[in-house]
Amino acid sequence: MQRVFSLIVNNDPGVLSRISGLFSRRGYSIDSITAGVTADPRFTRITIVGSGDELILSQIEKQVRKLEDVIKIKVLPPEESVYRELMLVKVRADAAQRAEAISIADIFRAKIVDVEKESLMIELTGNQSKLEAFLNLLDGFEILELARTGITGLKRGIKDVTYID
Repeated sequence: MQRVFSLIVNNDPGVLSRISGLFSRRGYSIDSITAGVTADPRFTRITIVGSGDELILSQIEKQVRKLEDVIKIKVLPPEESVYRELMLVKVRADAAQRAEAISIADIFRAKIVDVEKESLMIELTGNQSKLEAFLNLLDGFEILELARTGITGLKRGIKDVTYID
């Protein structure tokens, strides 16, 4: 079972290391972790996807909540949240294959961000199932390189917005 946690933390050196260290020390699994500064540069939003049974996921939340730099932690339930991930895919595509690759990219509203004689680089943003479906359609192409950011997300609406003074 997976759970997505959204943390607001102080934007201080070593915070990400302390949080990931907690997971490592306790033997918890991190499936995905992303971090970036918020609209207020004093704070960073970290999105962590953890996996385990209900007891482990509950323990993760409790242990992370205790960390000094953590201002707020929220669980982002899938039915109340929006998740996105960015993926860059470099595929081998000569002139004959290029049109087919571009056509597949167009279906998914992906962007062609680089074209070379023998390859294309495609940028795609969406939920994990969209990215997986895209990769499945690229089955006939040789994927030269692949980079994924991991999940980031926010809860829908304004009901649970975190305001920090």
